[in-house]
Amino acid sequence: MGTWWRWRAATSTLIKALTGALVPAPGVIHLNGAQVSFRNPLEARRAGIETVYQELGVAPALEVSQNLFLGREQRRPGLRGTLFRQLDKPAMRRASAEHMADLGIRIQSIRQRVETLSGGQRQAVAVARVAAWATRLVVMDEPTAALGVRETRQVLDLILRVRDRGLPVVLISHDMPNVFHVADRIHIHRLGRRVALVNTDNVTMDDAVAVMTGARSPADVPQVPLSAPGEDASSPKGRDHGER
Repeated sequence: MGTWWRWRAATSTLIKALTGALVPAPGVIHLNGAQVSFRNPLEARRAGIETVYQELGVAPALEVSQNLFLGREQRRPGLRGTLFRQLDKPAMRRASAEHMADLGIRIQSIRQRVETLSGGQRQAVAVARVAAWATRLVVMDEPTAALGVRETRQVLDLILRVRDRGLPVVLISHDMPNVFHVADRIHIHRLGRRVALVNTDNVTMDDAVAVMTGARSPADVPQVPLSAPGEDASSPKGRDHGER
């Protein structure tokens, strides 16, 4: 599901509300049909929501496997882990290599420092981390904003692979071709409010731009009816991404 916006569309507020950085005063959030409320980002993560922020959220001086397990490090079994708090680096490297291979991400070595990677590879590491830990929802805020054409394509393909594994993805972007490439549905925001919910099979980019800028009324384009909490929101392309 894509969210397309123009300047001052309040997408930062939307992301903060979804990920627990801000508690919304009006309105409610439903996740898998149940009403939820997050007081902080840790609660959102415990509920299975992970986020890729526009500002690249990786630790450049750490190796790839350490970034994937950042904040969730595994300790060695026995006293070495419980008493001496030693990390099980071999286990984390093996798990990281398997996860990266499953997502089709190619890097020279799992022990490579992130600062030696290209911009696209760094963003791929950030996406791989959220895909490894998210169980309910992945939120991506402008993941291709600072990337070139080839690297953008790599990240978009990675988003599709994450989606095809059955994990719902919310992509927030101002780049309409990218949104149409990966999204089944698009929430169009204008002046801080959602003005239309459409699916990419039934509208053109020109239609979406016209609605977003106010040149056309949302009533002029075919829209997707909103699902009530607890109902299925099946994808128009045959996949149920649990949209709420």
